[in-house]
Amino acid sequence: MIMSYLPARKGRHRQRYEGNLRLVAGCIPYRVEKDVEDSRISVLMISTPNRDDLVFPKGGWEDDETVNEAACREALEEAGVKGILDEEPLGAWEFRSKSKQNSCSLEGGCRGYMFALELTEELDSWAEQSTYKRQWVSPEEAYKLCRYDWMREALEKHLRRMERKSNIEKAEKLVEHQMFSAGCSTKPANLEESFSKCIVQG
Repeated sequence: MIMSYLPARKGRHRQRYEGNLRLVAGCIPYRVEKDVEDSRISVLMISTPNRDDLVFPKGGWEDDETVNEAACREALEEAGVKGILDEEPLGAWEFRSKSKQNSCSLEGGCRGYMFALELTEELDSWAEQSTYKRQWVSPEEAYKLCRYDWMREALEKHLRRMERKSNIEKAEKLVEHQMFSAGCSTKPANLEESFSKCIVQG
């Protein structure tokens, strides 16, 4: 049998640390489904054995890769997806690893950097599919199913960023329509330029 994917990295010999904190990278994979009147966002989550709640793909950031590369690698290994990563992180959160949740020691502390990943490819087989199962859900479902509060916060930031982007695109389309109606032939580079180039008479 020929594998169509690279095996998942194992062990922590290349793991990055900052003080006592293990550095982790992950992402929220999403897709935008457009219909005639509106666009809907779905997010991809993964389940682990014997758990009812879900998580987003994440894992250790290693010393031979950037944090962006680590986030993409984890999405590929755990969820079998590729996409366009937003290079600006949604944020960084400090939390305790699953195995050290109830420990009072300094061990088990993590700092996780989360990104948004717009899906371009969903593989039929991937490195850790025996451990992680994929599930596409609405943002509302994702919020309810998230295992950790910090993941909910990352999801909220992602949705707010998507909403801002959508509003900007709508505004640009409106300006473009107004300019076309007023006889302007060039597309503006930005909204401020559009208003200086063309004043629509009311």
